[in-house]
Amino acid sequence: MIRRLRAQHRPRPSARTGHIPVVFLTARDATQDKIEGLVLGGDDYVTKPFDLQELIARIHAVLRRTSGDPTALLRVADLELDFGGVQTTRAGEPIRLTPTEFRLLHYLMSNAGRTVTKPQILHRVWDYDFDGDTGIVDTYISYLRRKIDNGGPKLIHTVHGVGYVLRGPKA
Repeated sequence: MIRRLRAQHRPRPSARTGHIPVVFLTARDATQDKIEGLVLGGDDYVTKPFDLQELIARIHAVLRRTSGDPTALLRVADLELDFGGVQTTRAGEPIRLTPTEFRLLHYLMSNAGRTVTKPQILHRVWDYDFDGDTGIVDTYISYLRRKIDNGGPKLIHTVHGVGYVLRGPKA
């Protein structure tokens, strides 16, 4: 059902408008159920019983991530991405990225602190609704790591069996 919903309301590859946010609210709390919900394209997954205030906060967070200004300057630690100016810097030093690397980094930074799955990345960065090999994601993550994580604290982290998360160093 979620694939049908997203297919009917597919945004342009780099656009955030038109994205239908999906929050799973379910009693199914097994790790595999959560992974499946996120792999299918869910933006968040909340299990019962839940606190109403937490649910409201999660919905607000999903709405911020999915309908925020895509041209805003994004910052995580000392990494900055200027979508409008198509520029990226780390610790004030410019980083040269290919267009695909730039889209991938924009997606990771737009979801900073949140694990994104490989199928989600394929859908949002390459505009693939794809059930096959996700090796291209691993390849481009490797390219980004060489450029972003070279010399500074590691920002791009692997969540084994799920995907990737971009987050600042732990204090």
